[in-house]
Amino acid sequence: MKHMANLKGSPLVPAADYETDDARWRALLARDARADGRFYFSVATTGVYCRPSCAARQPRRENVAFHTTMAEAEAAGFRACKRCKPDETPAWHAREKMVARACRFIEDAETPPTLDMIAADAGLSPYHFHRLFKQVTGVTPKAYAASHRAKSVKGSLKGSRTVTEALYDAGFNASSRFYEGAKDMLGMTPGEYRGGAVGKTIRYTILPCTLGLMLVGATDVGVCTIQFGDDEQALQAALVAEFPEARFEGATERFGDWVKAALAFVETGEGAAKLPLDIAGTAFQRRVWAALQAIPAGETVSYKQVAEAIGEPAAVRAVARACASNRIAVAIPCHRVVRADGGLSGYRWGVARKRTLLDREGGQ
Repeated sequence: MKHMANLKGSPLVPAADYETDDARWRALLARDARADGRFYFSVATTGVYCRPSCAARQPRRENVAFHTTMAEAEAAGFRACKRCKPDETPAWHAREKMVARACRFIEDAETPPTLDMIAADAGLSPYHFHRLFKQVTGVTPKAYAASHRAKSVKGSLKGSRTVTEALYDAGFNASSRFYEGAKDMLGMTPGEYRGGAVGKTIRYTILPCTLGLMLVGATDVGVCTIQFGDDEQALQAALVAEFPEARFEGATERFGDWVKAALAFVETGEGAAKLPLDIAGTAFQRRVWAALQAIPAGETVSYKQVAEAIGEPAAVRAVARACASNRIAVAIPCHRVVRADGGLSGYRWGVARKRTLLDREGGQ
């Protein structure tokens, strides 16, 4: 298997992987700011303890010890580093707190606030706020607001008496603006979604494969989900929960062909060209998923490299979330995204399945 091909990246340790001393040492070497607060390290020769992102000269491994808290480091006789100041609130924490407040401001507004309004509430200029918001979240304030309204309208459509009522509840001041993007946000018309996909035909099947059980679901447009699991009822329940009023049917000749192509793709890596997809997601998710589809079989990239490939180098966390939100396994190959050190990291359908897929592709 070829690792880190095609996309240029830099060392990065995922935030969820600071459990062992080896992982912490890698974070220290990478000066990974996202590890700040997750642990601290002390240096025996200097008598100080630091954040993982400290810019001081790299210590020798044998002189380094790791601590879960500052109190633990101080109890061991170490004092706070005067360069990285681990006993003070880091700048990134204040930025993330400010952006989190801005997200709440957007979500609580009755109508979508303008950039000037959000920036004023944050106490920043519109330009500076826009740049900072995108740096932290990976999306613009406008895109975040649109995504939130899409999420809100999904809930409102199922609980409101009319579609129009749901649109206004979600912050759309003109129904035409919502309908323009409804297919992207919902994957179907608002009326269909409001009724739990009343009248919508979704064909699906569950069949065994070398990865366990595989569920394939499709609309008339194409395959909308490929899921893996070990329990048929759990797979079926997850599908029905999203569209409780849809009409679910078995295979038609065309759908049968799609299932065969999906199975061949899972088992051999071939047949992707025969598999039309019905992809519904935010604009950012679509960009990430398109980048994943560009990764050749047998090669892997890091989350950082995907972020760079879509022109959003600071959006590593948002890229990871988009990978985790992928509903079409293998055809949108999120299994080809790994840690910067080549480690497998997580996978929605289990790391064992991810390892099997990568080993299989590496043998091609």
